[in-house]
Amino acid sequence: MNKLWEQMVNLLSSGKSFVVATLFDKSGSAPRVSGAKMIIKSDGSIAGTIGGGRLEGEIRELAKDIFETKRPQIRLISLTGADAAQMEMICGGTVKVLVDYIEALDPVNLEICRDIVDVINNRGKAWLITALGTEGHNKDKIQRCLVKENDALIGQLDCDQEFLKKLISGPAKISIHSETLEDQRIFVEPIQITKTLYIFGAGHVAQQIAPLAEKVGFKTVVLDDRQEYANKERFPGSEIILLESLADPLPQLDIDEDSYLCIVTRGHLHDKRVLEQVLRTPAAYIGMIGSTRKRDKVYEKLEEQGFTKEELRRVHSPIGLEILAETPEEIAVSIVAELIKVRAEKEKCQKKN
Repeated sequence: MNKLWEQMVNLLSSGKSFVVATLFDKSGSAPRVSGAKMIIKSDGSIAGTIGGGRLEGEIRELAKDIFETKRPQIRLISLTGADAAQMEMICGGTVKVLVDYIEALDPVNLEICRDIVDVINNRGKAWLITALGTEGHNKDKIQRCLVKENDALIGQLDCDQEFLKKLISGPAKISIHSETLEDQRIFVEPIQITKTLYIFGAGHVAQQIAPLAEKVGFKTVVLDDRQEYANKERFPGSEIILLESLADPLPQLDIDEDSYLCIVTRGHLHDKRVLEQVLRTPAAYIGMIGSTRKRDKVYEKLEEQGFTKEELRRVHSPIGLEILAETPEEIAVSIVAELIKVRAEKEKCQKKN
């Protein structure tokens, strides 16, 4: 996503206005998560994606009008089964898209985009707020501002400060959301590094983990060697990596300090094989399913291979918070709760530093 903001900076620095489409709400098996963005340039070319197919086609047509009027629009698009097949979805869905005009002549737009790039590069957090007039004399009023963690504000927003604090700290803070305040429609978009959850194994527990993790702001990637399990029908919101075999070396994965790893394969031998390959990565979290007895056997084998007790202590196993979970659904709740806890502690620590 940062590359997209960098492109916006480059366009504005060159004096080029553009249209940006942001998916802010969806229902059904819509093709992209809320917050997905696409830039439409004056020549019709695009950068980024909100899902492809008819969805992007309609938005690109709408952008022609917006370049003329310079007024943003909210577009509701219903996707049929045929659209779904074209975009590798399971079925149709409905999406709401904010299609906004970003004027290069307004220096605040460049300042906001530059600061967003800065926030992401420094692993910080901020909130991009766009306010559109609804009815009456404010119908054509547009305001845009960026609120940083230290409450510094770039741009302008005419609203009560307490309401502003509620917008950026409320329960929906992880994903883009909208609020209506008197004669304004306000869009609040958190700016932060997206955490990626790699789920090794595509069984019943994994199938419950993925949608729950997505709802609390994780991008999910599911890896397994069984196509009948690792597919879009079972994991509509996840990226799928179909392996030749769990016994083989893992493919090159972009695991960094914003990556979270859940090892929930179909057997302890596969769990061990995955763990030995990811244990020395910089991942923020590594969790492995199984009893303490199974875990100890895996650890014993890994120590024989040269892994240290200190390295093994970073693994959360048995995985998840202790809530006496039994069913796949309950186990998923305990695991995602632990992910939220670790993520929050990490962010709190970063803020102190």
